[in-house]
Amino acid sequence: MPNLRIFGLVAGGVLLLMTMQSSAQERQITHGSAQNHELDNNDNFSPDDRFLVFDTRSGPDLSQARVIAKVEIATGEITQLYTPQHPNAFGPGVLAASYAPDRDEVIFIHGPLQPTGAEDQYEKHRRIGGIVSGDGDGTIRFADARDTQAPYTPGALRGGTHRHEFSGDGKWVGFTYNDAVVRAHGLKTGKHLDLRTIGVTKLGHPVQVPASPQFLSHGEGYSVLVVVVTPDPKPGSDEISHAAADSWVGQNGYRRDDGGRQLARAFIGTTRDKHGEPLDELYIVDIPEEVTKPGPLGPLEGTDTHFPMPPAGAVQRRLTHTAEAKFPGCEGIARSSHDGSQISFRMRDAQGDWQIFLISPTGGEPQQATFVKGGVDTDARWHPSGKFIAFVAGDKVLVADVKPGADFGKSHVLSDGDTAAYALVWSHDGETLAYNRSVATDGKNVTQIFAVDFNQSAP
Repeated sequence: MPNLRIFGLVAGGVLLLMTMQSSAQERQITHGSAQNHELDNNDNFSPDDRFLVFDTRSGPDLSQARVIAKVEIATGEITQLYTPQHPNAFGPGVLAASYAPDRDEVIFIHGPLQPTGAEDQYEKHRRIGGIVSGDGDGTIRFADARDTQAPYTPGALRGGTHRHEFSGDGKWVGFTYNDAVVRAHGLKTGKHLDLRTIGVTKLGHPVQVPASPQFLSHGEGYSVLVVVVTPDPKPGSDEISHAAADSWVGQNGYRRDDGGRQLARAFIGTTRDKHGEPLDELYIVDIPEEVTKPGPLGPLEGTDTHFPMPPAGAVQRRLTHTAEAKFPGCEGIARSSHDGSQISFRMRDAQGDWQIFLISPTGGEPQQATFVKGGVDTDARWHPSGKFIAFVAGDKVLVADVKPGADFGKSHVLSDGDTAAYALVWSHDGETLAYNRSVATDGKNVTQIFAVDFNQSAP
């Protein structure tokens, strides 16, 4: 019989919460010291759950990331999917890969094709979404078009995209973004305009742009920014200076009050409290099906001095208001249940520990979903059933029950290890959880991929 260990008191109550110590046997999928195997908190499982896609970055210099590859979970066999033809000290940098949910394709960050120096090297405002086949043929396409020369091109971008994430139906790509044109304007005027925001690409609507030696002359889809950022948010307002940690809400959006489905992305936005201090809160942005029509704030393609503006119908809303809380602020990647009914994020409990909370995409009061003594160390990853979330506390991978009922908030240890796990990702069938651990290998620490089985009927 598994041990029962008390992790702490339910916040504000008297019930003891018990966490079951019933670790499953995790297995190491990758081995050797030749390269790292970074999952990077993305959607790494192939549609048939046979493979995990990863990158091989080494150290903080992302420009030197050289390989996108996949590993077969059953055998540990690695297949190289893409490596740039002309890598050098300036890039291009290829990393942060995700599988499409419905086809054998992988998307990832790709820097300039043939960088020559500081003016065109890999940077956060100088990268794009590369797409390759999962069969390893190595042919590169780009999801988003890039045009940094006036008069600019509607449907193209002027900066760098990353954290590319396919929508549940595989027809869209969401990403975070830094604009090169506005950044350059800020450098000339002495203003900090290197602001991060969020956009989407609607695939299947190609956009042609002028030829460039560093990026292809077209993109696979029509790209727009959907979140508005400003360098100086008004204190106490819902304006934000930074938007990131975003993900799609549901596999097919969330259900509106009128019963329809709404495409949306949830994210963390940096606002200002009434004293002018930075405060991170949870936001959501509704995305229209038609993204080619400009909205009231300005042109989709932007100007020399202003960001590209959202399309008509994009609506940005704040979901949390923590300024007056004992421990204000939110953090982590906002993630949604597959049906879109709940968004998970991190907020501090009454003891000041970071826990996972849930909130409806239509608003309301957040509900605490984890009660781990000392708090949690990662964001939640939702089981496909919507009944469980996985997360990390210390060196342990835990799963919490989040279905309504008496077991809500109870958690158990799924696996334990000598080093902290990170970059958790569920298989499509919900039977496997994969993640990274740093492992001492041949005298150095190497990022390896691990996996553990999960039986949702008997947690």
